[in-house]
Amino acid sequence: MKKLDKLILSAFIGPFLITFLVVVFILLNVNMLKYFDDIIGKGLDYWTLGQLFFHFAVFTVPTALPLAVLLSSLIAFGNLGEHFELTAIKASGVSLVRALLPIFVFVLGLTVVAFYANNDLVPKAALEAYSLLYDIKQKKPALDLREGAFYNGINDISIKVNKKFPDGITLKDVIVYDHRKNDGNKEVTIADSGRMQTILNERYLKFELFNGYNYTEGASNEREVVGQKRNKNSETLSRSKFNKTQVVFDLSSFQMDRTDKKWFQNNRIMRNLGQLDGDIDSVHREIMNQRLSHYLYRPSYFNFYFRKDTVIMPSDVWAYKHYRDSITALPYRDKIKTREPQPVAQTLPPPAKTEEPKKVEPKKQESKPVVVRKPDNDKPPVKSSASIKTKPSNRFNKLNAAVKRRPVKYKTQPKVISVVPPRKVPVSDSTIQAKIDSVFKLEPRQEVWQGAANMARQVKSQVENANSSIENYTTELRTFQIQWHKIFASSFACIAMFLIGAPLGAIIKRGGLGVPFLVSILFFIIYYVLTMQGEKLAKQGNVSIATGVWMADFLLLLTGMFFLRQARIDARLFEADFYSVAADKIKRWFTKRKDARKAQPV
Repeated sequence: MKKLDKLILSAFIGPFLITFLVVVFILLNVNMLKYFDDIIGKGLDYWTLGQLFFHFAVFTVPTALPLAVLLSSLIAFGNLGEHFELTAIKASGVSLVRALLPIFVFVLGLTVVAFYANNDLVPKAALEAYSLLYDIKQKKPALDLREGAFYNGINDISIKVNKKFPDGITLKDVIVYDHRKNDGNKEVTIADSGRMQTILNERYLKFELFNGYNYTEGASNEREVVGQKRNKNSETLSRSKFNKTQVVFDLSSFQMDRTDKKWFQNNRIMRNLGQLDGDIDSVHREIMNQRLSHYLYRPSYFNFYFRKDTVIMPSDVWAYKHYRDSITALPYRDKIKTREPQPVAQTLPPPAKTEEPKKVEPKKQESKPVVVRKPDNDKPPVKSSASIKTKPSNRFNKLNAAVKRRPVKYKTQPKVISVVPPRKVPVSDSTIQAKIDSVFKLEPRQEVWQGAANMARQVKSQVENANSSIENYTTELRTFQIQWHKIFASSFACIAMFLIGAPLGAIIKRGGLGVPFLVSILFFIIYYVLTMQGEKLAKQGNVSIATGVWMADFLLLLTGMFFLRQARIDARLFEADFYSVAADKIKRWFTKRKDARKAQPV
């Protein structure tokens, strides 16, 4: 590294560190002022406050880095120009671009650090800061007894102190109402004086009361008969005097309980690039599911008309439907491919034996069993031996008899009856048109009107709900996309601010914190307004996401290139002579143009 580079870097790094800390401190105070009422009076310890301030300080780094780069570059090159060091550098043959090179390399490193902070540190710090801030908001205010007023901060306890001494412990004229039994003001303690202090790591409040009375009002010990009129003297009042008594109250409700961070981590500012990619994909899938459901359930909107009408799906919806169907069928695809015909079991009987009954001729199957002729003595006919059912003696005989009887089941073949469909009489178009006209000429009844109106309202409600759901998901999708681009855009802002600050400091040639601070505040306000307006337009859908987020960086980059060009030619943009010379040139141009018009022949 050359001595020139060391000189320029030393002139930049010192102001950068100071301005960065100052800017972080200012932005931290701005953020803390918004939550001032939620923090003060909660009795927070230094460790909790330190955690809160540290996490919010890390959260402000993406905003503080570009502003610190702008202000420090203005101060560095303003000092170099004011002390004629920049003039000496140019006179030695070193160009302005070469003089900017060491700081530009340093700013590139700052850009990488800013990207790491935006992607990794800021989401974690935001999660810790806002979860801790939520728990602080839910915490009860610290114990604060005021003179002459009832304090109801302790659950089911009301305390009144007429005088509180400066030490914060000694009390005078103490009244304590105990409502823990939920039966009204029936337990009261009155004391002339007392002492108050917290014990066991501020988990309990201990009262030492002196010279007082305990009043207790309760029902009598006599049993009351159901339905009996209540006696006026059924309740008793007891009073006990004490010289010294101790009362301990539980202060566990004043402790701060930490909430699980998983309830906060879905916010966009608490997500890095990888998580934002997953969120964008999930929200986009929900949008496509809503659009696809709208097209798939459209036929169910009507009972008869338009049921067979076809509506062409958009190409992106059709492609998503094909993708979703393929994903749904993916678990079953392997099962379908591996399915093969199962081999026939070898335990089946041989085909010759099973086909024997089929070889019987149809005529023999149709013949009835042989019957012996009836003799003259009118005895019942005797069937042949083939038709006599024998009673098998064992399991083998049962199987054998079943095989022999098997052909009997196929004695007759079923008769096939051919049904001739009725002949359709062609209907002419005029007949169809007459039927349709007759339907439309019918006078509608009240039920028909009511049913049609209800169906129309139902369809309208379904369509409106679908459109509202798609609109909400679209807004959420744009929010995540804006945050995704913002991580890169806020890091690139360091380069844009440097290209504005360094050439502008060389042109102004004023060091210190006066003019550079004013100029840097002006450009930072412009950058902030353009960023907010661009994000608003992108969220509304008026411009694309990239245009809305990167608009401020692009405009500042063009402004920085303009200032760099003017600094290279030693333009005097902030001197009155420069603008007077420019005004004279414009005036002479208008004069020449006017004279040229007069010189033209009519």
